[in-house]
Amino acid sequence: MFLVDTNVFLEIFLSQEKEETCKSFLDDNIGKLHVTDFSLHSIGVILFRYDKKDVFRKFAEDLAPNVKLLSLPMGLYELVVGSSENFKLDFDDAYQYAVARHYRLKVVTMDKDFEKIPGDEVLFL
Repeated sequence: MFLVDTNVFLEIFLSQEKEETCKSFLDDNIGKLHVTDFSLHSIGVILFRYDKKDVFRKFAEDLAPNVKLLSLPMGLYELVVGSSENFKLDFDDAYQYAVARHYRLKVVTMDKDFEKIPGDEVLFL
């Protein structure tokens, strides 16, 4: 079970270098994918900035039946602070990691900041 980081989706939407790798991962893991509310909102901010509201609408429609949307319960925000302090992560990465820990998921990302996390809790594409 995986928590897909924002950058995996943006790689596809912005037609970047690892677009095909990201598409393949998502296609191969339907039913095992989760995304945070933070990622959904971040993707919306970026796509709206690029005037791609239609892409966001389609993304939200496609996401609903295939990916589970998660958020961190309010009482667990100390996990975000702890993750930031322990691994020197900024807020967005600490939030992703805290959600993944809480729901026992592996973070899927291309963000090198996650290299600070030991073990096999992160999968890099």
